[in-house]
Amino acid sequence: MDTTLVLVSIVVVIALVFDFTNGFHDAANAIATCVSTRSMRPKSALLMAAIMNIVGAMLGTGVAETIGNGIIDISHFTESTSVAEQHHGLVIILASLVGAIAWNIITWYFGLPSSSSHALIGGMAGVGLASAITVQWLGILDHVIVPMIVSPLVGFFTAYLIMRALLALLKNVSYHRTMNNFRFLQRFSAAAMALGHGLQDAQKTMGIITMALLTAGYHGASSGHLTIPFWVKVAAAGAISLGTYFGGGRIMHTLGSKVIDVTPAHGFIAELTSSSILYFTAFVWHAPISTTQSVSSAIMGVGATKRLSAVRWGVAGNIAIAWVLTLPGAGLIGALSYFLIHAVFPY
Repeated sequence: MDTTLVLVSIVVVIALVFDFTNGFHDAANAIATCVSTRSMRPKSALLMAAIMNIVGAMLGTGVAETIGNGIIDISHFTESTSVAEQHHGLVIILASLVGAIAWNIITWYFGLPSSSSHALIGGMAGVGLASAITVQWLGILDHVIVPMIVSPLVGFFTAYLIMRALLALLKNVSYHRTMNNFRFLQRFSAAAMALGHGLQDAQKTMGIITMALLTAGYHGASSGHLTIPFWVKVAAAGAISLGTYFGGGRIMHTLGSKVIDVTPAHGFIAELTSSSILYFTAFVWHAPISTTQSVSSAIMGVGATKRLSAVRWGVAGNIAIAWVLTLPGAGLIGALSYFLIHAVFPY
């Protein structure tokens, strides 16, 4: 039996499982507020989010290229014709995925909206250290750490300022009619958010699968660029949309009601703000940012316009702790997974 083919097949399957858990874990990002404000029924919202995830996943590859080229250096393995080296590279990729999936499951169990993106990147960095290959720390700083700090701050303050302006503009209009109008508009803002989720998060799986194909010699780079096979795009889009449709209840409750008491106007502004951040970072920055962080910080921002005490800062603090722990936590699990998987598939 061709061991390389077996390893590649395992990596592809596990990558799609990660993509499924990503959708399962992050379904709440797009629809938590529109469900909590009763703008949409949960099943309808999940179906809409799943469809928009597919559309978003097919719109770009910039984030996938960052994941494939900018986190760990696997060029030694992709350029090698040695079967042993190819196996080693595939073990590294597989262990990275295991670290990310394990962290997703842990945080899902506790209802914490952590970042699947940072879980994958943390897993890759941890495995890179454990396997003594080059971790591209400058790339992680530019495309992960800086966006991880900047995007929640931008999300919070942008949502806060827009919400304040909106409240001033609408202070003399009928409250119930206005909320009904925003309840309708939320269907579109939630769809925009779901599209951004697919655009950002499905690309990460595309990048990791393409890395595996390159390492095994089943795919070649084009003019030095990471090209994503069409079937990989379709598979990643399908996996994340299925995960979105079947998951998200625990975290939806945290984002939709525990952080603040969300009104349709709050939900609309939070979704509009966070989806704009997702589009900018995907198309312009090519940064794999956290969908979770974007929407969570925007929800806190609109909530703070009521009064600072309207935001349940204890819950927000728990979310922040999960954000901080994700990179090292997934990295540690990834490193341990590397040693275990290496024992099963020695190179």
